[in-house]
Amino acid sequence: MAGRLVTPTWLRDNLRSVKVLDCSWHLPFVNRNAKAEFAEAHIPGARFFDIDEVKDFSRADLPHMLPPPELFGSCMDSFGIANDDHVVVYDTAGVGPACRVFWTFHAMGHERVSVLDGGLPAWTAQRSEVEAGEAPGAVPTSKKYAARPIDALVADYTGIVKAIGELKASGGARGVQIVDARPHARFTGEAPEFRPGLSSGHMPHAISVPFTAVTEAADPAAPQAQTLKSPAGIRKVFEGA
Repeated sequence: MAGRLVTPTWLRDNLRSVKVLDCSWHLPFVNRNAKAEFAEAHIPGARFFDIDEVKDFSRADLPHMLPPPELFGSCMDSFGIANDDHVVVYDTAGVGPACRVFWTFHAMGHERVSVLDGGLPAWTAQRSEVEAGEAPGAVPTSKKYAARPIDALVADYTGIVKAIGELKASGGARGVQIVDARPHARFTGEAPEFRPGLSSGHMPHAISVPFTAVTEAADPAAPQAQTLKSPAGIRKVFEGA
């Protein structure tokens, strides 16, 4: 049985029994087009999950809020994905945007989802096959996807303000811990935010754990393939923070 992380070898051996999504996304200033890169090379049979399109369009000021359940469901229908399908998500960074999409699936009540550890770079490092062109059309299914949101997996503004109040009152000794996964220079305010109008710095009592602190280039043959550290390595990072 596959876990939350799968290897390129596992995916290659099980490619016919899973649904694969390329979830690549790039920051605006890097001048890369994830959709165009998908058309150039992607894992065979994969479809492109566009984070800029599968979102809540009612909040223009917050560009990547979770999509409404109905929109998520209709997107899954267009991909030919059913509620009981095993979905494998990947990206061109290794373990970056794919982890966001992994969480989105869980927030929508879809349990059978895994991340390809190392992403497309790890896949190609093993000389696994890729294909070019647009994604194939979805296979028609008689089942309509039904998203079942799990509210407990999402924190809202009111809950965060309450948590900050508890942390402030206890001097940080009790309450919900708030972790900031952005680069540390953005946490401290040394580096500016790339979104216009967004304040520099961080939430009161937040803890800095940059997402890059829990990843590593484990394969010398694919230094660009960022994989998650071992459970012990990740535990050490969080304990140190």
